Amino acid sequence: MLKNRLRILFICPYPLGEAPSQRFRFEQYFDILRSNGFSIEVRSFLSLSVWKVLYQRGNSARKIFGVLKGFLDRIMLLPSVRHYDFIFIHREATPIGPPWFEWMVAKVFRKKIIYDFDDAIWLPNTSEENNLASKLKWHSKVSSICKWSYAISCGNEYLRDYAKRFNSRVFLNPTTIDAEKLHNPALYSQKIKSDTFTIGWTGTHSTLQYIDFIVPAIQFLEKKFSSRLKFTVIADKKPTFELSSLHFVQWSKENEIQDLLQFDIGLMPLADDIWAKGKCGFKALQYIALGIPALASPVGVNSIIIDDGINGFLCNSVIQWEESIQKLIEDTELRKLMGTKGREKIVNHYSVESNSSNFLSLFE
Repeated sequence: MLKNRLRILFICPYPLGEAPSQRFRFEQYFDILRSNGFSIEVRSFLSLSVWKVLYQRGNSARKIFGVLKGFLDRIMLLPSVRHYDFIFIHREATPIGPPWFEWMVAKVFRKKIIYDFDDAIWLPNTSEENNLASKLKWHSKVSSICKWSYAISCGNEYLRDYAKRFNSRVFLNPTTIDAEKLHNPALYSQKIKSDTFTIGWTGTHSTLQYIDFIVPAIQFLEKKFSSRLKFTVIADKKPTFELSSLHFVQWSKENEIQDLLQFDIGLMPLADDIWAKGKCGFKALQYIALGIPALASPVGVNSIIIDDGINGFLCNSVIQWEESIQKLIEDTELRKLMGTKGREKIVNHYSVESNSSNFLSLFE
């Protein structure tokens, strides 16, 4: 049984409720932690105002000031670290520079670090809008933080295998979905029946590049199904590719689930490279949790989440993408069956409820 009133300080890059990696890695466990006797405090590096312009071009002075304030806040936070039992660090305490904060927490204050990451963050992969940050990133710090940590929480087996090179206490803690209170189609109005078939994709601007590979497949299907087809992209930035069926929806937290429920199928193409192997299949998890068949590249954890031909399809080539999408357009019953099977898998293996004891074990 866990001790009551243990205190956890969550150190994260972004404001609460804004970044998917935070929302679905640890924020949705806050109530469970509290009900198990923990008290929680959160300190993000970036303020909400800076976060909203971070990936926009320009605003350099505002970004620099925001980063400097973030460093100052971290320095001011250090003396209070001694009051906590666990310091949960998501990705990194500071976005640039060496891991001085983590070193102080582990070596000076001798606190237990729970280190959590859901990408291959030891590899360079910074967006072109922030080239300066790319030069200042200290990717090698990931291995050091792993060595200093009490426990490491990794989103998939590829990340876990990396962390095990530096620490024996590594937990496979998958990105999970709240299948009861959030990703639950029973809570929302259903899609209005129409003759239009909606292929969907959701993500951030940094992953829009992966759609390029399947654009020829969508173009082929546009010719075959004409006005019956709609390709909806939900993102924080409009894609640059041209498709006659393209329908762009600006992502918003308030409308996120209702917008996703307009999809008949959801897509998750990926490049087969070392960065993509670190992805935790979040798009696929969202689709499947809502009873939407998912089509994905068989890269990394996608091949575990998606049972090919049962709750979706794994597609390697453009031809496979074309054939799999067409099959689902033409077979309504197959879509329904895949949707049902998929949601069952999420509830049993990738939901907050099914993973709660595993998450709590990080703090034992």
